[in-house]
Order: sequence, then structure tokens, then C-alpha cells
Amino acid sequence: MIRQTLARSAVGVAALVALGGGYAYLQKDAITPSYAAPTPVAAAPLAVATPTDFSAIVDQYGPAVVNISVTARAQRTSAQVPSGMDPDDPLFQFFKRFGPQFQGPQGGQPQLVKGLGSGFIVSSDGLILTNAHVVDNATEVTVKLTDRREFKAKVLGSDPQTDVAVIRIDAKDLPTVRLGDPSKVRVGEPVVAIGSPYGFENTVTAGIVSAKSRSLPDDTYVPFIQTDVAVNPGNSGGPLFNQRGEVIGINSQIYSQTGGYQGLSFAIPINVATKVEQQLVAHGKVTRGRLGIAVQEVNQALAQSFNLPKPTGALVNSVEPDSPAAKAGLKPGDVIVQLGNDKIDHSGDLPEHVADLAPGTETSLKVIRKGEPITLSVKVGAVKDSAVAQGKNGGETGGRLGLAVRPLSPAEKRDSGIDGGLVVEDVGGPAARVGIQPGDVILSLNGTPVASAEQLRALVAKSGKQVALLVQRDDARIFIPLDLG
Repeated sequence: MIRQTLARSAVGVAALVALGGGYAYLQKDAITPSYAAPTPVAAAPLAVATPTDFSAIVDQYGPAVVNISVTARAQRTSAQVPSGMDPDDPLFQFFKRFGPQFQGPQGGQPQLVKGLGSGFIVSSDGLILTNAHVVDNATEVTVKLTDRREFKAKVLGSDPQTDVAVIRIDAKDLPTVRLGDPSKVRVGEPVVAIGSPYGFENTVTAGIVSAKSRSLPDDTYVPFIQTDVAVNPGNSGGPLFNQRGEVIGINSQIYSQTGGYQGLSFAIPINVATKVEQQLVAHGKVTRGRLGIAVQEVNQALAQSFNLPKPTGALVNSVEPDSPAAKAGLKPGDVIVQLGNDKIDHSGDLPEHVADLAPGTETSLKVIRKGEPITLSVKVGAVKDSAVAQGKNGGETGGRLGLAVRPLSPAEKRDSGIDGGLVVEDVGGPAARVGIQPGDVILSLNGTPVASAEQLRALVAKSGKQVALLVQRDDARIFIPLDLG
């Protein structure tokens, strides 16, 4: 089985053999078909596609791209595993093997290790943007310019949530980049990256924008720009330029099953990074708004289950007790379609807009609940680490669903913190096909909480061909659509 995996792209020092290659990117030229005319006319010359030449961008802005060398405390074995990740999670071994690599001695005690990354100068007095994981646990940061000058840098602050860090060197009249507007980026347009893959300084790679507003499993607040630009360990923190020479993103992550580039890379939009920069420079930390909910994307099956006119919005699958969302009356099964004046078309739109709000801000939430639009007023809280209750163990049969279920025992309710629901003991049919497993806890069907097998069976009997089950597995809750045929 091939498993999709994501990895940070920076801070690797081991360099073997680099194979160079390149290809041209074509500018978009309109080609209009011509048709025979009754009388002879001069034929219009056909438009000819020409290669995109990034050399002028490299000449002008390449000097503002820096190489970053880091000496850090080795508080992990060989790679960074995300904090709190379950060792049984399929991605755990991936991050253990292919996360940001550091080079240094192994041993039982903390060691000083070295790593490499990239960055770019955003102000002439020495302010530099890079990735947070490039300078993570750094004891010493050295910045090398293209003119071979080297400076010791101070880390002004870093934000793991967006993977953005700000560092400063003591220098003046430095070359700087020009920042662009990621909202104007078009899928398919050419882009170019400059960085230090595997320590090869000032390496230029090019590609196109593959997609926008990508939400990745290990990130909450970043609508990534996806590209096919070759990005490898050491590229992290480097700039992604559009064809006008404007920085539109910070190269941060890659899709990989080998630890190296495999055709998919992800950049943090520069507008997200600059918001973080402003707070880090002013306060040394980042403050974000918070609702206290978990959401998921609405697909066609879920839209039908929740009587939505089309697949849109952010589907709420859990609400933290005593959170701002709970106090506002938000419930699992609600579909958020607007926050204040911001439309929410995709689930990934919501965290970004919420994070931009200052704690204490009062705003409105437009929600679709059981097919009916309602408006709620919510007072935004401050971000904190959240946890969801656990459920375990797996009766009666759930009929058309293909489930054998039973109520949670008092001990299970006490240990898990779940007030109600049905533990799955056996599974087959439609439920098995969508991945429900023994030990999962069924919390609701189409937004209605369930407490007994009889109630579940009755709800299924009154449902159409599509239903949505709210399922809890370990620390996660998610709506799962089922086609009952």
C-alpha cells in the first residue's frame, strides 16, 4: 500500500550527487483559429509560445536570498516528529525517518548539531524571513550573503503554527525582495524558487503553481500554495517568486515518500507570513483568534445528508466545552458559510479568517443547521491547545448500516468523557466500506445524537439514501457519509 506523506523541506546538510536538469515554461499566448474568407485577406501570424526567462529576476533579487547555517540542540534523535503524534499513527515513522534532518553525533545526552536552510531579506536594515523549523532550538544562527559576507543573526521570534520565523542581522543598505499579492496568483502561472538545497547555495529552480489554498494534515492556519517547483532539504525558508519578480510565498514543505522532491511542494503565502512577522517584531509572539471547534470539508455526499443546496462551507464535527463556539450556541452538524463579512467556501478558509481576528472581537457566524440558515453572535477567544475526549472498545445490529453497536458503559463514559453514543463492536456492509472500525464511537446520525441501537435503527429507517455519521476514534471526530443504496 502506498501512503501519501508530507515532510518539511529544510535543514538538511548531507549532500551526495546533484543531477542538474531544466525545461522551459511557456507563457500563455492566445491562439485564435482563422476561417476561410470569401475574398483573400492577409493571414494573421500565429502566436508563438516563448520560454519564460527568469534570469533578470535572479540577477535583481537573488542577492536578497541568504543561506542560513544553524547550530542547534539535538532534542530529538534524527528528525522532527510533530509534538503529540501517536507512535501508532502511520505518519509517525515517516516523520521519524524523513522529517527535518540534522547532522551530528548520536548519544544519550543532548548534542549540538548543525543544519542548513534559506531565507530572504525584507528590509535593508537586516530583517530576514525564514521557516520556524529552520531555527528551531537554535543556539547559533549564521547568515551568509551572496557576496560571501557572514553575520551572526538574532532570532526575533518564531511561530510553529505557520512555520514562520523572523531573524535579524546587524547590517545596513542590504538588498531586499519585493513582496507580491498571493490572492492574485493564478493556477498554472510560472514561478521560481531560490534556495540552498543540500547546501548548494543560490540554486534556482522553476515550475508552475499547481493549486491554491491547500490545507495540509499537520497545519491549521496556512492555505498553502502548491507548486511543482523542485524543493529539497535546505530550500526551506527560501522565497517563491512570480514572473514579475515578487515574492508570493515561503517554501516550506514537500510531498515525499523518499525524503526528497517528488513533484509536489508547498509554500506559505507571503501575506500570512507578513502578518506573523509584524506580531513577532512587535511582541515576540503571535496572538490569534479561536472558536474552539474542529471542522471538515463538505463533499457532495455530506451536502446531500445535511440538505445543503451545494457542497460549500465548513462542517463542524466537534465543539469544545465552554469554548467561544459553545457559548455562541454552535453545534456539531452546523455548516459555517460566513464569518463576519468573509464567505467560507471551503473548510480551510475558516481557520485563517478566525486566526486573523483579535481575541475579544465580537462577530457573526452564518450557519446552516438542519437545512435552515441561522445567524449566531460569537466573541472570539485566544488560541490554546485543545483536546477532544476519547472513546474506546466495541450488541445489537444497526440494520442497513451494517453495524453491531452497544451503549457506552458508565466506566467508559467516565474514562472517555463522552456523555453518550454507541460503541461499534462489529462492522460490515456500507459502514465497513467507508472505513468505520470496531472501537469507533457513533455519536450522531445526520446531526441527531444517538444513545441506543433502537434509536439508531429508527433514524436510519427514516433516512434517505445518504446519511452522515459523526464518529469518534481516539482523539479525533469526523463526519462520515454513507451511501445506503
